[in-house]
Amino acid sequence: MPVKIDYLCCMKIGKTTRLKAKEKTDSGFYLTDDTGDEVLLPGSYCPESLRPGDEIDVFVYKDSSDRPVAVTSKPLAEAGEFAWMQVSEVNRFGAFVDWGLPKELLVPFAEQHQKLTAGNSYLIYVKLDNVTDRLVGSAKLNKYFDDDPSGLKEGQEVELLFYQKTELGFKALVNGKYNGLLFSSDAHRQIRLGESYRGFVKTVRTDGKLDVMLEPCGYENSIDDHVARLLAAIKKANGFLPLHDKSDAAEIKAELGLSKKAFKKAVGKLLKQGVIEKSDQGISLSKMA
Repeated sequence: MPVKIDYLCCMKIGKTTRLKAKEKTDSGFYLTDDTGDEVLLPGSYCPESLRPGDEIDVFVYKDSSDRPVAVTSKPLAEAGEFAWMQVSEVNRFGAFVDWGLPKELLVPFAEQHQKLTAGNSYLIYVKLDNVTDRLVGSAKLNKYFDDDPSGLKEGQEVELLFYQKTELGFKALVNGKYNGLLFSSDAHRQIRLGESYRGFVKTVRTDGKLDVMLEPCGYENSIDDHVARLLAAIKKANGFLPLHDKSDAAEIKAELGLSKKAFKKAVGKLLKQGVIEKSDQGISLSKMA
């Protein structure tokens, strides 16, 4: 039986790595990398089909006893990545967040701009402490965003994860690594923090940050999106929607996530196509549609 080790020399902690099964023990399977370093894959994570010589993808981190361990579970984020995580507990060491593994991730007080609260969720960056080889979380996000979005172009489609409401609008994680902002004036639908949305680059700023939008840039692209949204809403409402030219802008935005101006343009296009009819009471699907 190999001697259980308490440290790793070269194996990547905090990353999913492909390792080779070396030997099965009562505790599980010992895995090895190309340098000969070993780590235990506990029996509860071992596939029944695993045999010596097989390769397997595992995530390596330190367990509650501060020993390196391999697991087949995937965390919400690996070292060098961001994810939306809920705080489970706050104690004298900091906040512990659920990141999808049995041992929760510690966000020390030194890595918090303001104290995190149990039960609330936040965008957290996972990093490796090079001194202790322990993974910790950070809520001080600005120093971890990629500040060189030169590879992005205005109008380019991106993935947005909104993580904070501000006086200007909503801060967003863009493509998993850039910092972006959706201005309130461009938020034509309800925004939920922690959820991902399809978006578009509005402006690439000189400070490395991005202004983003939820609709494609340009009238033709955005009007098609608005028309599709309006038509879907009418169909969902059994063919009639009680919205019209005199409807309050807040009511239109709450129902459709559109500004009143965008709503009128979408109605106009559907009227020209003969898809809908309108009255003082609202809009309905055309009998010819």
